[in-house]
Amino acid sequence: MDGYNRGGHSKHSMKVHIIFVTKYRRKLFQSDKRSDDVKQFLYEVSKKYGYTVIQMETDKDHVHILLEYGPGTSVAEIVKQLKQYSTYQMWKHHKEYLSKQYWKHKILWSDGYFACSIGQVSQAVIEKYIQNQG
Repeated sequence: MDGYNRGGHSKHSMKVHIIFVTKYRRKLFQSDKRSDDVKQFLYEVSKKYGYTVIQMETDKDHVHILLEYGPGTSVAEIVKQLKQYSTYQMWKHHKEYLSKQYWKHKILWSDGYFACSIGQVSQAVIEKYIQNQG
């Protein structure tokens, strides 16, 4: 095994580090129960769409996720799926608490996100490889 996944006509290793924060930076994950629940919901939706969560952790007001995905999916689509499902499930399971934090229902995450692709090698190695082509 060389660490790459194979499709019908592709060989790939697509990994991304994603961070998204709670709306208004509310410290929703100070509770172990809410932190564990949001992670469980993010694992569930990742599995549903065929993503592999490599590592995930919450802080008081944000979540870090390192996941692997296929080349047919955009990072924006992944973030949308993760945020939508986790928001729905968190409101379903923590409605009383969340309604005290937000005046509008079905809000959990801020609009933006951070995403950074990662690879098996450094940028310098790739640059050198490209420079030595031809």
